[in-house]
Amino acid sequence: MAWLFMSPAAILLLVFLIVPFLMAFGLAFTDQRLIPNPNLSTQFVGFRNFVRMFQNETFRRGLLNNFIFTAVVVPVQTGLALLLAILVNQKIRLSNVFRATYFSPVVVTMTVVAVVWFFLYNPGEGTINAFIQAISFGRLGPYDWLNDPKLAFPAIMVLSIWQGVGFQMVIYLAGLQEIPLEIYEASSIDGANKIQQFFYVTLPMLRNTTIFVVIATTILAFKLFVQVDIMTRGGPQDATMTTMLHVINEGFRNLRVGYAAAVTVVFFLIVLGVSLLQRFFLEEERTV
Repeated sequence: MAWLFMSPAAILLLVFLIVPFLMAFGLAFTDQRLIPNPNLSTQFVGFRNFVRMFQNETFRRGLLNNFIFTAVVVPVQTGLALLLAILVNQKIRLSNVFRATYFSPVVVTMTVVAVVWFFLYNPGEGTINAFIQAISFGRLGPYDWLNDPKLAFPAIMVLSIWQGVGFQMVIYLAGLQEIPLEIYEASSIDGANKIQQFFYVTLPMLRNTTIFVVIATTILAFKLFVQVDIMTRGGPQDATMTTMLHVINEGFRNLRVGYAAAVTVVFFLIVLGVSLLQRFFLEEERTV
């Protein structure tokens, strides 16, 4: 009976995850193109794609940007999500309205969000520049957010944090509501104030939730693609290039499926390794 109920999900995972990965692993060692040439058969090229990949400056820049993006977005988004969850968990009027407001960007597809923020970042008539000029009395701005190599990637980070923080907030909110009120009452009797309750009651009780949030946010951060593809196409000067965008460019726009498959396999192993390390260290911290 267990296999019967598990079979729909297992079939979907097999067809759309395991089989494509095995195919990508096989194609990574070939010179397969998206549109095959009938006069040139696909050849086995060994590790040539992998050698070219690590020699490719665009790939190295994209991978570095992925790590920078993850290092900034994951802690900021996690901390902000916890703060919002604590705020909306209070017994106040219109708390459900605040929850829906903070969560609403998550249900909007990233394509729509990226287009809207593209206009918000507009250097001429964008709302963000207009706001900055208004509060600085014209001393600051306007900034060309998406065409300045120093500002483009931070602008993408701000958009991504705003769009995704509601998802982590809901997870933290569920974790907060699972904490027994008796623990807070007991700590109050022992003389603990609100700050002490946060560090010695709330955070320890949310440790498992935090592990899930950090790992899930890290995986989502490494998948950065849609907003970059729509808003900057990896520019200016590869300032916003990411590994996923490099894969799409090589595999579907330059038709080099074999090379793109090699990048995909290596990137998958990198993300898997980072996730396992995070889980290991967080679990180790929990057992201390």
